[in-house]
Amino acid sequence: MTEKLAIDGGTPVRSKPFPSWPMWGKREEELLLEVLHSGKWGTLNGPKVIEFENKFAAFQGAKYGVCVTGGTAALELALRAMGIGPGDEVITSPYTFVATASAMFKVGATPTFADVEPGTLSLDAARVEEAITPRTKAILPVHIGGCPTNMDAINQVARRHRLLVLEDACQAWGAEWGGKRVGPLGDLGGFSFQASKNINAGEGGIIVTNDPELYERAWALHNVGRTLGKSRHEQDLLGFNYRMTEWQGAVLLAQLERLPQHIKLREESAAYLTDLLEEIPGITPRTRDPRVTQHAWHLYMFFYDGQAFGGLPREDFIRALQAEGVPCSPGYKPLYTSPAVRRAWAEQQGQIKPWQKEAASLPEAKPCPVCEKACQETVWFYQNMLLGDKRDMEDIATAIRKIQLAKAK
Repeated sequence: MTEKLAIDGGTPVRSKPFPSWPMWGKREEELLLEVLHSGKWGTLNGPKVIEFENKFAAFQGAKYGVCVTGGTAALELALRAMGIGPGDEVITSPYTFVATASAMFKVGATPTFADVEPGTLSLDAARVEEAITPRTKAILPVHIGGCPTNMDAINQVARRHRLLVLEDACQAWGAEWGGKRVGPLGDLGGFSFQASKNINAGEGGIIVTNDPELYERAWALHNVGRTLGKSRHEQDLLGFNYRMTEWQGAVLLAQLERLPQHIKLREESAAYLTDLLEEIPGITPRTRDPRVTQHAWHLYMFFYDGQAFGGLPREDFIRALQAEGVPCSPGYKPLYTSPAVRRAWAEQQGQIKPWQKEAASLPEAKPCPVCEKACQETVWFYQNMLLGDKRDMEDIATAIRKIQLAKAK
């Protein structure tokens, strides 16, 4: 007899929660108290942010780091440091969070979306090359979910066309392509430390680079235009106050200490879960390029084929899986379909004014069919779930099999 699904009133596979997030301990408390008692709560006179900048940059294989208020700010200031502005185009992936595009709009640049690779969901270098125009100034690959994009191919295209490369590594702390950590593989890289992220300070971000000139520009821009080595009362350009607080620096130093252990655990859990899911018809884990030598696993993604589940729509599958005690979501829609992005394009083109309520029509982007298909099939699990043990991974597979047995009749 087929077991009754939890969504239909049956007993869920899981009542036990997955590991909670964020995780913290005495080390965070110790470092926060150091900041409190020092009376030095800002980065202009405190040591914690500078220490974290140096340690995180080194962890990623970069010479320089500039901590900022968030991942979006990291991308925005990196673009400004690269000289990207109005009239420029930046090619990026449509399979990403809106911040990737909003950073471009903030500097006056226009995002151009190139399709992703089937299976990996990473920016397709061949499609990037097709999208280049005389206005293209940079490529912005996204290491989505913590899995590195093919940086060999992206950098080759960039060199052929004399383009800059900014890595959106906001989900990719510790991730490696070909044995080298992401971030400094391009000209600049941006990371996020927002509350959901694998290294967490509630908010915050960092820019990393090996280029001293780009570092000095990014540092000046984040620090109201001040120049390294000069008085704080001198500004050589107009910048912004995007500085991180010492409180965040303290928490991040502690979080960084446990990150290698968490990376190892997520890799082990993801490998075991992949083995389990590959045995289930209709479930295809996201492809991992063999040159990805370390995955950050901010997201675990797989493709769902409803035909193997009696034609059950993905949205109903997700609701059924959630009812069994397994958190999951459908993930992104193609970013060029976002009303916010389409409005920003229209504003750039002078078709509508900011906050105008009505617009007869908004600009449409060239479709990216691989991305559109993936957005109809993909299901996500979250990074904290991979901090569980083998039994937790087995419960995920058990819940999916339970749904399949109930529906595929």
